[in-house]
Amino acid sequence: MKKGKIYEVRNITDLKDLLNQSSELFGDKSAFYIKGKDDKYFNITYSEFKNDVDSLGTSLVKLGLKDKFVAVMGENRYEWCTSYLSIANGVGVVVPLDKELPPAEMQNLLTRSNAAAIIYSGKYQGIIDQIEPELPDVRHFINMDSDEDQGRFLSYSRLVDAGKEILASGDSSYTDAKIDPEVLGVLLFTSGTTNLAKGVMLSHKNLVYDIMAIKKMIDVTSEDSILSILPIHHTFECTCGFLFPIYTGVRISFNEGLKHISKNLIETSPSLMIVVPLLLEGMYKKIWEQAEKKGMAKKLRTGIKISNLLRVIGIDMRKKLFKDVLSNFGGKLRFVIAGAAALDPAVSKFLYDIGINALQGYGLTECSPVVTGNREDCIKHHTIGYTLPGVEMKIVNMDKHGVGEFAVRGGNVMLGYFQNPEATEQVLKDGWFYTGDLGTVDKDGFFTITGRQKNVIVTKNGKNIFPEEVESYLNKSPYILESLVWGREDENSDETRVCAEIVPDMEAIKSNLTEASTTKEQLLKLISAEVKKVNKLMPHYKQIKNFEIRLEEFVKTTTKKIKRYVERNNNKQKPKKA
Repeated sequence: MKKGKIYEVRNITDLKDLLNQSSELFGDKSAFYIKGKDDKYFNITYSEFKNDVDSLGTSLVKLGLKDKFVAVMGENRYEWCTSYLSIANGVGVVVPLDKELPPAEMQNLLTRSNAAAIIYSGKYQGIIDQIEPELPDVRHFINMDSDEDQGRFLSYSRLVDAGKEILASGDSSYTDAKIDPEVLGVLLFTSGTTNLAKGVMLSHKNLVYDIMAIKKMIDVTSEDSILSILPIHHTFECTCGFLFPIYTGVRISFNEGLKHISKNLIETSPSLMIVVPLLLEGMYKKIWEQAEKKGMAKKLRTGIKISNLLRVIGIDMRKKLFKDVLSNFGGKLRFVIAGAAALDPAVSKFLYDIGINALQGYGLTECSPVVTGNREDCIKHHTIGYTLPGVEMKIVNMDKHGVGEFAVRGGNVMLGYFQNPEATEQVLKDGWFYTGDLGTVDKDGFFTITGRQKNVIVTKNGKNIFPEEVESYLNKSPYILESLVWGREDENSDETRVCAEIVPDMEAIKSNLTEASTTKEQLLKLISAEVKKVNKLMPHYKQIKNFEIRLEEFVKTTTKKIKRYVERNNNKQKPKKA
């Protein structure tokens, strides 16, 4: 199978160079298409965006934040993007945080990252108020929606305005700052629960290497536009849905929430989207439900057959034949990049048949993140594509079926884990990053994931859940001796449910409670109450939905680690609802 065309790219050395070049190339073009408070959209040009980045950055330096760690937290919005690049392009290290983290996790990561400031959306002021007294080393709390300064609490807009005045006075200390592309520039936490969360250290070089490699794979131009849907703190959306569009001159709009996707698609008419499979599969299901309801399903199937036959002889009528269906996506959508979980081949094939290329890829935070991808002109729907230009991926420890662990090498591979040399040494070996993911490669170089060596649970919408983290919360209970957590696909909802097997500490229970509490019913009630307490400490997607009780301890290795796969394969009981 012949691989697709390699597109030309312009060279960039770091994120500051990226923005400077894009501002020169696309200055008066719309960089952001934003819905205002009056529900009307307005444009922010590339020149205006760069000016805001430089203005905020100048003020942050004046606050004494040069070479410091500065966190950013909030929903997908223009101010988040400005804050991210302001910090990265001349202030210090940017630390994107998940807005869904419970207060204790937010506090933990701000402390671990040595954050000297945090820029946050005003809607999370309640969380900030709760954790602020416990963060004496955070000098400034900068509210994106406030217009007042009070003590450590500062206004984002006032800082931008102040920065503009400083720049106008001739102070170019921020704009003249040189970026070292080889050192830590972005600190990303792979998960947010307890100290088990790893901090991935990425350099400017890592990110721009990945951005340029992506551009070589797909034909994106300044005529394209994107609707940003996935959480922007996540490296998949940040790199592909923010930095890559800025590099290519694309116009960015922001989704107002999952229930507004259909409306926002029609309002902004994007040509490009970055998605997780759950979103596409939901749209696919809705299209067919509507077709069945209107009695058009048979006509749609026939249209696809005719269209496919016409394309064999070089006639592409998809945009015309499926105009009504494509209008659900805004009418201009030509391709989507799907990642973070496996996409049903039937969905990607259907989208391709109606004129939308669903390009499934593979990546990890540690790789900035994209490693492989399918192409518009070279696609296998059941695979994660082949490696980006300049990126290598091999399979190690291959078994007789050709299944082995993916190992990646390239300029996009991280510097290591923050303050964790032991964990870094476990995955970075002789220039290769050992992913922990298992898969195969075919004769054409297309990779397929067959399983995960890591214990991480990946939900259908791309969320990562580390079982050890949930277990650490469970095991803190005085009535729980040990636990085992895993993910299970719900056959009815197609969602990933977090399940747990729990061994009660019977000695503690008997010594602290009445003998009646050791009956089967009372034991279930007691453990259920403990599970509910744990769930309150975690985001919804990490919460335990089902659990079961066992009285014997788990089978362990000589180092006292639970043999997870042995236990899960042996477990045949139906779990109780939490």
